[in-house]
Amino acid sequence: MVFNTGAALLDAIVLAAVSKEENGTYGYRITQDVRKTLEVSESTLYPVLRRLQKDECLEVYDMQFDGRNRRYYKVTEKGMVQLNLYREEWKKYSEKITKMFEGGVTA
Repeated sequence: MVFNTGAALLDAIVLAAVSKEENGTYGYRITQDVRKTLEVSESTLYPVLRRLQKDECLEVYDMQFDGRNRRYYKVTEKGMVQLNLYREEWKKYSEKITKMFEGGVTA
């Protein structure tokens, strides 16, 4: 992708990916879901997951899977509030960018 992805947009995409699963989801699956939207490495995503956890937007728990622990991430209530804010802001932002690209005037 030609455009750089800022931290807020990456946070929003990760929260959106995790929120799709009511009981949470694990890191590799999050990576795969995010990669459907933009090219990103696991080494980029795990610091985002830790930051979102630190900010209390994600909760983390471990569960056994094939004889080993797998770390799961689940969106908290605070995380859903933040995700909804990101969604509102993205809608306004993307509408302005679309208007600009299509030759319209932005206000």
